[in-house]
Amino acid sequence: MVLALTVVGSVVALVALGLLVFGLRRRVIQRSGGTFDCSLRWNVPEKGDTGGKGWGYGIARYSGDRIEWFRVFSYALRPRRVLERSAIEVAGRRTPEGEEELALLSDSIVLACVHRGTRLELAMSEDALTGFLAWLEAAPPGQRVNVA
Repeated sequence: MVLALTVVGSVVALVALGLLVFGLRRRVIQRSGGTFDCSLRWNVPEKGDTGGKGWGYGIARYSGDRIEWFRVFSYALRPRRVLERSAIEVAGRRTPEGEEELALLSDSIVLACVHRGTRLELAMSEDALTGFLAWLEAAPPGQRVNVA
């Protein structure tokens, strides 16, 4: 009986510690400011595939002339993807369709982009989209910026 209680207590303590570290990681990412909730779909096929598959829920952070994207459900302190402002080309925007409505946050808008030849989609709220497009347009003079 004592062994079973010790094992259960250890498991509960490990789960609590994991959740604490998980929450602290998000606070560390958001500490420097300029973050927003942003889902990402990398390597999108050229055809208009609007299935709900391939989306990763994350946090994006402005960091100078780049966007750092972190997975929400991860312990990593390094960004999973880094998008340079000068390499982002906006191809269009749309509302989520079909299964995407279930995979994304309810008020999301999908922004189709190309980054260094790789097609990707970002899904964010209307407010975050306005800030993102303003950040793209605020590129230093001489940088090529394509905002649809």
